[in-house]
Amino acid sequence: MNTRRGLRAKLGTAFILQAAAVSCGAILGVYAAAAVLQNVLLKRALTEESQHYINVLETRPDFPEPNTYNMTGYLLRSGQSLETIPEHVRAFEPGFHNLREGDKRPLLYISDSNQGRLFLVFDQEQVGRLALWFGMVPLTLVLVLVYLATWLTYRLSRRAVSPIIWLANMVRDFDPQKPDLSVLSPERVPSDVEGETQVLAEALHAFALHQNQLIERERNFTRDASHELRSPLTVIKLASEVLCSDGNLDRFEQRNVDRIGRAARDMEALIEAFLLLARDSASGMPSEDFLLETVVREEMERAEPMLDDQRVQMRLEKGSCCMIHAPTKVVGILIGNLIRNACSYTEDGEIVVRTSCGRLEISDTGVGIAEYELKSIFQPFYRASGAAPGGHGVGLSIVRRLCERFGWEVSLESEAGRGTTAVLLFPDAQPIERDDLA
Repeated sequence: MNTRRGLRAKLGTAFILQAAAVSCGAILGVYAAAAVLQNVLLKRALTEESQHYINVLETRPDFPEPNTYNMTGYLLRSGQSLETIPEHVRAFEPGFHNLREGDKRPLLYISDSNQGRLFLVFDQEQVGRLALWFGMVPLTLVLVLVYLATWLTYRLSRRAVSPIIWLANMVRDFDPQKPDLSVLSPERVPSDVEGETQVLAEALHAFALHQNQLIERERNFTRDASHELRSPLTVIKLASEVLCSDGNLDRFEQRNVDRIGRAARDMEALIEAFLLLARDSASGMPSEDFLLETVVREEMERAEPMLDDQRVQMRLEKGSCCMIHAPTKVVGILIGNLIRNACSYTEDGEIVVRTSCGRLEISDTGVGIAEYELKSIFQPFYRASGAAPGGHGVGLSIVRRLCERFGWEVSLESEAGRGTTAVLLFPDAQPIERDDLA
């Protein structure tokens, strides 16, 4: 199951976060406005009320103390006893103070003037309630409009990205082996697919058509090359075998005929490898269970004629047995390339092939490879400085590409003048006891 989030889910998340951010901002704004009203505007109003009352007293000394629904005032004139002022306010100094009267929190303002000390007690709870109420109603309307606009925008956005989602679903459901290109043909594209999405659909359709042509061309090439190249090689091999059976050949002629036969066999293996790598999959190369040691022996026997005129011994050191499930021909190409390389670059000494469970090691005492050349040795057509004439530098490249194709590993360890060791690893190899082979 695909756990990656699609465009619609991302759009929905973005709009939800946007609506939540706007809602939080609006709510905080209302509470901030209420706080400003209570802590700034009310204090300013009380200050102005106090000044106005003092100004009135200067012209009307008998003017009564303030007494409204939300505000109560007390005036302590000069010479009067503090006992005339309510106890809960008499102990405070001039300025603003928050009182506690049960559940209420009135605001007290005390100011001094020539007329005496004025105490104003204001019930700010009612004002705060009104401020919050008149803030919540507009807030609710604003949030409703924000949510409605967000929902409409989300619907329009979904409609805008629906062609992209349709195109992604079409491409996702493509069968890589047999893609149905008709779903992207202009006559089958939905009417709402337009603009950049239509251009993208047409480009994908053209690309897929071109890709199909390339795949068909590759299949035709591998089919035709497999027949047309193998046929003359078969003729060459049979002709060389006939010549080898002729007892009238002298040593020079016999050596040349053997070289022709070996070259034909090498060319056949090279063609097999190229055709395998040219295929889009390993289909046509059936996998089977076989012993690694069996394929190693076969490839060693095929390579032995290369050592007829050289002072080189090739031997096999058997370790634990293992079973490999893979195309036998592919494994043979890998091992054959590595063994032939060892034979080509070893003029004196020995070649040792060691087998163990999931591991094949081929060591030689040949010319070796310089350290700075090892990092490039698997590149196509690269030949080390001490390479023997006649090669093309594609053998190790084929080995690396086949290993990557089938999930195996290959590595080289070498030192100039001391030889080379090639290691093949088969992670999926299964150990088997030799007694089970009896």
